[in-house]
Amino acid sequence: MATILPVLDKHPQFGKKCFVAPNATIVGDVEMGDDCSVWFNAVVRGDVNAIKMGNKVNVQDGAVIHCTYQKNPTIIGNNVSIGHNALVHGCTVMDNVLIGMGAIVMDRCIVHSNSIIAAGAVVLEGTVVEAGSIYAGVPAKKVKDVSQDLINGEINRIANNYIHYASWFEEYNESPSK
Repeated sequence: MATILPVLDKHPQFGKKCFVAPNATIVGDVEMGDDCSVWFNAVVRGDVNAIKMGNKVNVQDGAVIHCTYQKNPTIIGNNVSIGHNALVHGCTVMDNVLIGMGAIVMDRCIVHSNSIIAAGAVVLEGTVVEAGSIYAGVPAKKVKDVSQDLINGEINRIANNYIHYASWFEEYNESPSK
């Protein structure tokens, strides 16, 4: 059974058709839009500040979303995929973004729309990721522009796939938005 807990009387809020895996953890001031999913061993921890997610956000296995006490909430737009074991902390991620497996996005970063953070990239504190770009490396730097093919073939495809994958678990869904 998923761990879904209030913190200081702030309860997680779920949109329509959200999937939460049985061993995911969601606590505190967390607000999810419609068609979101939080996968196995993922943690969304809104205990020290707010976490707000738009529609069609998937938080893949082992990923962690957190924020900074009294400083930086985490704001995530629509159609965002957060890859396996990624860390998203106290930052803003706009619409149509793919954050690759094992990537780290630190406090006060802004990841603009139609962007990709490559697997394993470390986006240092305060970095502004240009709209329509791919950032890679440690520390992450712009490596190229995102083509329309990548927006459709990767960003949109992955977000849509995770809505489909979540449908496989409807009968086991632990989300209060069932």
